[in-house]
Amino acid sequence: MAEEGTWVTVASASRLEPGDIAGAKIGDVDIAVYNVDGAFYATSNICTHAHALLSDGWLDGDAVECPLHAGRFDVKTGKALCPPVEIDLQTYPVRVVGDEIQVRIG
Repeated sequence: MAEEGTWVTVASASRLEPGDIAGAKIGDVDIAVYNVDGAFYATSNICTHAHALLSDGWLDGDAVECPLHAGRFDVKTGKALCPPVEIDLQTYPVRVVGDEIQVRIG
Protein backbone atom coordinates (compact mmCIF):
# COMPACT_ATOMS: atom_id res chain seq x y z
CA MET A 1 0.00 0.00 0.00
CA ALA A 2 1.37 3.42 -0.92
CA GLU A 3 2.09 5.97 1.77
CA GLU A 4 -0.38 8.85 1.75
CA GLY A 5 0.26 12.36 2.98
CA THR A 6 3.16 14.74 3.02
CA TRP A 7 6.16 14.68 5.36
CA VAL A 8 6.78 18.12 6.88
CA THR A 9 9.72 19.19 9.06
CA VAL A 10 8.40 20.50 12.38
CA ALA A 11 11.41 20.65 14.71
CA SER A 12 15.10 19.97 15.17
CA ALA A 13 15.84 16.70 16.99
CA SER A 14 18.96 18.13 18.63
CA ARG A 15 16.94 21.01 20.14
CA LEU A 16 14.08 18.92 21.54
CA GLU A 17 15.48 17.38 24.72
CA PRO A 18 13.88 14.38 26.45
CA GLY A 19 10.77 15.61 28.26
CA ASP A 20 10.33 18.59 25.93
CA ILE A 21 7.30 19.52 23.83
CA ALA A 22 7.37 21.67 20.68
CA GLY A 23 4.37 23.19 18.94
CA ALA A 24 4.18 23.69 15.18
CA LYS A 25 1.54 24.93 12.77
CA ILE A 26 1.29 23.29 9.35
CA GLY A 27 -1.26 25.19 7.31
CA ASP A 28 -4.32 25.13 9.56
CA VAL A 29 -3.16 22.08 11.55
CA ASP A 30 -1.68 22.58 15.04
CA ILE A 31 0.81 19.83 15.93
CA ALA A 32 2.57 19.03 19.21
CA VAL A 33 5.81 17.01 19.05
CA TYR A 34 7.10 15.22 22.14
CA ASN A 35 10.47 13.72 23.06
CA VAL A 36 9.80 10.70 25.28
CA ASP A 37 13.18 9.26 26.33
CA GLY A 38 14.67 9.94 22.88
CA ALA A 39 11.66 8.75 20.86
CA PHE A 40 9.50 11.33 19.09
CA TYR A 41 5.70 11.37 18.90
CA ALA A 42 3.19 13.84 17.44
CA THR A 43 -0.44 14.62 18.22
CA SER A 44 -2.88 17.41 17.64
CA ASN A 45 -1.74 20.38 19.73
CA ILE A 46 -5.31 21.32 20.71
CA CYS A 47 -6.89 19.77 23.80
CA THR A 48 -10.15 18.00 22.97
CA HIS A 49 -11.83 19.34 26.13
CA ALA A 50 -11.24 23.07 25.73
CA HIS A 51 -9.18 25.10 23.30
CA ALA A 52 -5.73 25.01 24.92
CA LEU A 53 -2.32 24.30 23.39
CA LEU A 54 -0.85 21.08 24.74
CA SER A 55 2.61 22.41 23.91
CA ASP A 56 2.00 24.85 26.79
CA GLY A 57 1.39 21.85 29.08
CA TRP A 58 3.67 19.36 30.82
CA LEU A 59 5.10 16.05 29.67
CA ASP A 60 5.26 13.40 32.40
CA GLY A 61 6.69 10.20 30.97
CA ASP A 62 4.51 9.47 27.95
CA ALA A 63 1.54 11.58 29.13
CA VAL A 64 0.93 15.23 28.36
CA GLU A 65 -1.09 17.33 30.79
CA CYS A 66 -3.22 20.14 29.40
CA PRO A 67 -2.38 23.49 31.02
CA LEU A 68 -6.02 24.55 31.25
CA HIS A 69 -7.91 21.86 33.20
CA ALA A 70 -5.22 19.19 33.85
CA GLY A 71 -6.65 16.60 31.46
CA ARG A 72 -4.03 14.05 30.38
CA PHE A 73 -3.39 12.20 27.12
CA ASP A 74 -1.04 9.36 26.16
CA VAL A 75 1.21 10.95 23.51
CA LYS A 76 1.98 7.58 21.89
CA THR A 77 -1.65 6.67 21.22
CA GLY A 78 -3.59 9.93 21.72
CA LYS A 79 -5.82 8.18 24.27
CA ALA A 80 -7.59 10.41 26.81
CA LEU A 81 -6.42 9.28 30.26
CA CYS A 82 -8.53 11.15 32.83
CA PRO A 83 -11.33 13.67 33.27
CA PRO A 84 -12.17 16.18 32.14
CA VAL A 85 -10.93 14.89 28.75
CA GLU A 86 -13.06 12.19 27.14
CA ILE A 87 -12.13 12.44 23.44
CA ASP A 88 -8.80 11.07 22.21
CA LEU A 89 -6.25 13.18 20.33
CA GLN A 90 -5.37 12.65 16.69
CA THR A 91 -1.86 11.22 16.32
CA TYR A 92 0.54 11.61 13.41
CA PRO A 93 3.36 9.42 12.07
CA VAL A 94 6.83 10.77 12.91
CA ARG A 95 10.25 10.12 11.42
CA VAL A 96 13.68 11.64 11.94
CA VAL A 97 15.77 12.47 8.88
CA GLY A 98 19.21 13.73 9.85
CA ASP A 99 18.38 16.30 12.54
CA GLU A 100 14.88 17.02 11.25
CA ILE A 101 11.77 15.74 13.01
CA GLN A 102 9.16 15.21 10.31
CA VAL A 103 5.43 14.60 10.69
CA ARG A 104 3.19 13.10 8.00
CA ILE A 105 0.10 15.21 7.39
CA GLY A 106 -2.88 14.36 5.21
